[in-house]
Amino acid sequence: MAKKEFQAESKRLLDMMIHSIYTQKEIFLRELISNASDAIDKLYYKALTDETLVFNKEDYYIKLTADKASRTLTLTDTGIGMTQEELEANLGTIAKSGSLAFKSENEAKEGHNIIGQFGVGFYAAFMVADVVTVISRAHGSGQAYKWESEGADGYTIVPAEKETTGTEIILKIKENTEDDRYDEFLEEYRLRAIVKKYSDFIRYPIKMDIKKQRAKEGAENEFEEYTEEETVNSMVPIWRKNKNELTAEDYENFYAEKRYGYDKPLKHVHISADGAVVYNAILFIPENTPFDYYTKEYEKGLELYSNGVLIMDKCPDLLPDYFSFVKGMVDSEDLSLNISREMLQHDRQLSLIAKNIKNKIKSQLQSLLKDEREKYETFYQAFGRQLKFGVYSDYGANKELLQNLLLFYSSKEKKLVTLDEYVSRMPEDQKYIYYAAGESIERIDKLPQIELVSDKGYEILYLTDDIDEFAVKVIQKYQDKEFKSVSSGDLGIESEGDKDKPEEEESAAKDLFEDMQKLLDGKVKKVKASKRLKTHPVCLSTEGELTIEMEKILKAMPNNQGIQADKVLEINVNHDVFRSLKAAHDSDKEKLALYTNLLYNQALLIEGLPVGDPVEFTNDICKIMV
Repeated sequence: MAKKEFQAESKRLLDMMIHSIYTQKEIFLRELISNASDAIDKLYYKALTDETLVFNKEDYYIKLTADKASRTLTLTDTGIGMTQEELEANLGTIAKSGSLAFKSENEAKEGHNIIGQFGVGFYAAFMVADVVTVISRAHGSGQAYKWESEGADGYTIVPAEKETTGTEIILKIKENTEDDRYDEFLEEYRLRAIVKKYSDFIRYPIKMDIKKQRAKEGAENEFEEYTEEETVNSMVPIWRKNKNELTAEDYENFYAEKRYGYDKPLKHVHISADGAVVYNAILFIPENTPFDYYTKEYEKGLELYSNGVLIMDKCPDLLPDYFSFVKGMVDSEDLSLNISREMLQHDRQLSLIAKNIKNKIKSQLQSLLKDEREKYETFYQAFGRQLKFGVYSDYGANKELLQNLLLFYSSKEKKLVTLDEYVSRMPEDQKYIYYAAGESIERIDKLPQIELVSDKGYEILYLTDDIDEFAVKVIQKYQDKEFKSVSSGDLGIESEGDKDKPEEEESAAKDLFEDMQKLLDGKVKKVKASKRLKTHPVCLSTEGELTIEMEKILKAMPNNQGIQADKVLEINVNHDVFRSLKAAHDSDKEKLALYTNLLYNQALLIEGLPVGDPVEFTNDICKIMV
């Protein structure tokens, strides 16, 4: 029979299929297996209306056979097969989908869903094969036909011999090149791996003849090779099983098999949604942080399946960044796939699934926090930072969703507490939620600034993560209680003598503080008497929104613009140091400059800030020792 040409549009599309539409050559096997599964599904649909046709699922399968000697890979199915006209229509015109037409005609019937919605997937075979041969015998027909093509030049269709209904696709695998090793598609282990990755949950058995070894009968320490047919796919995915039949171990095994992590998940959620959008999902909250989690190389996303066929290894659109630690999969029949089935059109279905998943994750985290606090704290040590980034990012758009999941160390409880727990313990006279920021709990414990708040009996939240204070600034209020740093200018606390004594002292020392401020010109905004210090002589506080801890973090960033907090040097007027300052101010201006610089550098060191001139600082210390 004379060779027929593809249509001009089909030629161009075939070239695209081979060179650009698919990102990985191994995808060809997924496409051919999906088409074979469709063919069996069609026979099942036919059995629903044809009383003469009995559909026994056990009789239907897909088989892979690799022959290294002839460099052929054969895929056989026991599906509905194709007539000469169907071969012409479905394979002669690229992008003609027999599955889509069949699905449209049978929409009202109950049964399996047809996977394929595009006829183009078949042509992925040309990425790995020089010649593609299709031998098919349609159900109810005594005649088989052979379709064969070497690519864009065209194809032939001739009568052929085939004893049973179904289709056989024979790929003549290309020779290896410098860039591509095509031999891998003839290797048993590689074919099994591809099936496991993409087609593990196809509902029909995918069979292969597997080479094995066994002890030779009647001979010690001698082995012989033999071949045994095996089903290499699981067929029934865990997410389609009844939740009541599954144990925690089943989910842990699935987590390990899918290589979501080397840890055990802290929590799982199994979703079977049947509403505006139909989908199944299994989500896991891991125990440990992946080694690359807080790097640019980390890729978030859930595995995405369409009717049990893997479409994407990681679909980032299904998870918001603040829940990027979640592992798992989603399977839906409602997805709008593009031509290669490798990417999704951004549509309403995907958005609905993502929204539902976001709410489910939040619900599970709340449940973990409420009912399994120890597990939640383990999770929070690993991923709490990401939740705080979520609060801070997008100008606080997600703070309402995330803020009640946050934990901070409590000065009173000596453990992590929620904002709800903090507010529930606040005395009636306490106006603010007080916090102190620093590098560690130990360092914050020693800060002079916490003295007054602690003496008042108020609880202080210790913020030790570099993102903490930025997140708190975005939250601003929790249950109508404002956050207040212990280093802020006004703590909103008054005690006996606060109204009079500091003002009197500050008035009496007005000239002293002005002179000290001149000596520290450009380093501090002002010098003043402190209302917060009890036993310490000096500390730094700030005015405005930018705190000292925030300044340190911003300075550590690349291309920092030298942003500085407005610092205030506070002096304890009840300390002996103050009396020494007054005496020096009255009689020895040189000593006043020495004391001022020492106190300023002391305050910097308390805050973990570098002194401007270490040599000058050590010389100043030596001066007061001689």
